Amino acid sequence: MQPQGSRPKIVHVVVAGDIGGAERFLVNLASRPDASGADHCVALMTPNPKLRAFFADAGLHIRDRGPVGENPAAYLWRSYGPADIAWLGRILAEEGAGLLHAHTYGSHVLAARTGLRHELPLLRTEHGVRHYRDPSCALNRHWALRHTTRIVAVSEFVARTVAAVAPYAREKTRVIPNGIDLAHFRPVPPPADGPFTISTVSRLDPIKRIALAIEAAARTPGVRLNIVGEGGEREKLERLARKRGVEGRVQFLGHLADPRPAIAASDIVINCTREEGLGLAVIEAAAMRRPAVAFDCGGIPEIVQDRRTGWLVRDHTVDALAAALAEAAASRSQAAELGINARAWMEARFGIDAMCKSYAVVYRELAGGAATAPALAAPRRNE
Repeated sequence: MQPQGSRPKIVHVVVAGDIGGAERFLVNLASRPDASGADHCVALMTPNPKLRAFFADAGLHIRDRGPVGENPAAYLWRSYGPADIAWLGRILAEEGAGLLHAHTYGSHVLAARTGLRHELPLLRTEHGVRHYRDPSCALNRHWALRHTTRIVAVSEFVARTVAAVAPYAREKTRVIPNGIDLAHFRPVPPPADGPFTISTVSRLDPIKRIALAIEAAARTPGVRLNIVGEGGEREKLERLARKRGVEGRVQFLGHLADPRPAIAASDIVINCTREEGLGLAVIEAAAMRRPAVAFDCGGIPEIVQDRRTGWLVRDHTVDALAAALAEAAASRSQAAELGINARAWMEARFGIDAMCKSYAVVYRELAGGAATAPALAAPRRNE
């Protein structure tokens, strides 16, 4: 436990390869020690030098494991072997940590084992639900959940999913929506002329279903699609654009440290994920007055209001998605009006200050000596 009256030190455990919403969220939180009421350190395990640079460029304090593998064998060794738990334990001691904060599936078992061994509380932010749907991620799922002190879900949808899989976790789960810096993502007028342009900011991962955006753009003559992000799907998606004959209308911009110019150059954004945890990129675009076209599922309905701040597509088909794009492209003035509404919605609900204050409360409860609720009694101190 931290000394009375001091600001707790949080060690964030991140095992990841790509730069996505969870990693951008962590930068937003950990770069604001005063607002979050804590000092932060990132215990990083990644094979991706761009992710390492992303955190370093944001000024985060990093304890780097060095290049690591990201495959089933590496996961098993990292989670259940002795080396990484010893490495993480040394970081906790050297940093004077009062709390572990896990963010990625690859960190769940490792963080829980380390927390138990060093008698530290463990907070876990659930950014999505993919690992709850994937049978290959079930190994020790319930053990890790039971040995997590508190769970933060980024949306009501994520919280419901956790409760459905693990009813015993309901009482220790709270919802804190991701927030963004509304001054950083400030309103920018949409393009006045030129091709109607759609953008998407996303990891190029199968779960993001970027292929649907390409297919829908191919069925919507005259529109352009700008794809911001990197990932293992890029070559496959580039081949699809060529196959559909739209390589001249689909541009791959790669990872951008600052996605704002790409958002500013667009009229709307698109999200094709079936079960998006919340949709940080959609929130960022909405703050810049860009409405979204997205499927009516996951956490998206919590941030997009149909035909008020964007378009919710209820049928999960390319035809339905293309129809929504065609409706948006038919009237730039309507898209601009929905963008104004979207900015107002973000200002009311998704500011960075509110998010940081909510995490500050959790940090104080777990690491600052405040009593926890009876449902959150300390787990057994064994592995």
